[in-house]
Amino acid sequence: MPKGTITDAVKAGRILVSDGAWGTFLHEKGLKAGECPESWCGSRFDDVADIARSYVDAGADMVETNSFGGSRFKLEHYGLAGEAAALNEAAARASRAAAGDAVWVIASIGPTGKMLVAGDVTEQELYDAFKTQAVALERGGADAVCIETMSDIAEAVQAIRAAKENTKLEIICTFTFDRTVRGDYRTMMGVSPADAAKAAIAAGADIIGSNCGNGIVRMIEIVNEMRGVDNKIPILVHANAGLPQIVDGKNVFPDTPQDMAKQAPALIAAGANIIGGCCGTAPAHIKAIAEAIR
Repeated sequence: MPKGTITDAVKAGRILVSDGAWGTFLHEKGLKAGECPESWCGSRFDDVADIARSYVDAGADMVETNSFGGSRFKLEHYGLAGEAAALNEAAARASRAAAGDAVWVIASIGPTGKMLVAGDVTEQELYDAFKTQAVALERGGADAVCIETMSDIAEAVQAIRAAKENTKLEIICTFTFDRTVRGDYRTMMGVSPADAAKAAIAAGADIIGSNCGNGIVRMIEIVNEMRGVDNKIPILVHANAGLPQIVDGKNVFPDTPQDMAKQAPALIAAGANIIGGCCGTAPAHIKAIAEAIR
């Protein structure tokens, strides 16, 4: 694994590059509609590792894992809840194999799909599910967890606690925001970027940020608000390749690699320390961003 931590690298003044989208790659490699993406960590290990490798080759300093839906709550839809630990460990091993010793593995942990406010689940049940994931991802060779696409502070806090109390992994926590009719930003649970930042930091996150939901231009506004909460904590952004447009009945993300790379300096000026991609981004986008930064 890389020498030093991500936070140490940021403190030393480095601007780091993260990876891009995974789902598109999986479908290109043959993932069928309704098939469990995480199951490929066991059945198509080399294909999963190849996705991570494509981002390493593009110049990423860190790569995620194919474990976004790896909680037992998500896996139970496919009859795989009992394999949560094994699949998460395999996900980390696949990205570790691609990353080698020079690139960090930031293991993905997404929302469970369960709503605390609706009584679907208890905080303890969330904690236990996230603990299973985090421990297995560390065992598989991850350097950090990337708790991402969060909308509910309470769920995010349980994920952070589970990783912090049961592993030695660095903890990244990102939320997904939508622009409201007022022009500000909120998660679907009504959480602002400032409140998300405060809660994640208080719970023990080492790195905060935002992913998905917005292109890189709107991420600049979100980062500005988060940076106003804390002027030192590293901020990570995984932006979409613009806002999706429907073309011939399909979602198309319009931002080219050059479009995203052009906005990287403004995102850095707003306070971002780590820049990567989410929906619609590919190795070409990451390569362009890396070249713009370096």
